[in-house]
Amino acid sequence: MEHVAIMKKSWGLLPKLLNGHKTIESRWLMNQSGPWGKVKEGELVYFKDAGEPIMARATVSHVLEFDGLNPQRLSDILDFYGEDDGIAAQDMPYYEALFRDKQYCVLVFLEDIQAVKPFHIDKSGFGLQTAWLTVPSVSAIRL
Repeated sequence: MEHVAIMKKSWGLLPKLLNGHKTIESRWLMNQSGPWGKVKEGELVYFKDAGEPIMARATVSHVLEFDGLNPQRLSDILDFYGEDDGIAAQDMPYYEALFRDKQYCVLVFLEDIQAVKPFHIDKSGFGLQTAWLTVPSVSAIRL
């Protein structure tokens, strides 16, 4: 399978991914939705900011999944993995507050991160708010 991770442009994570300051993609979830249980070692993840074309891709080196989150566990995950997720130390309180009600966390560890020639995808059928797509091949949704 291949994946598309759609990120908030205002968080400025795509440049951090491309310059090597972000080597983990995290997803904080209320339920076991994508990428929970869907992303595996060796698969490709393509990255884009919302409303923008795909700009990068990486290979999954491994995945960690956490359930039953509480404020302390969330804080521990952010403390341990936050810097590799592109979160600056001074921004940790913001993200702790943002994710405090989430029950699940998926950490996707990335390698071979590279820029790609920008291209758009057709997200129809996945839902307007969907921020993670899993498809047999990204070429099938490429415009």
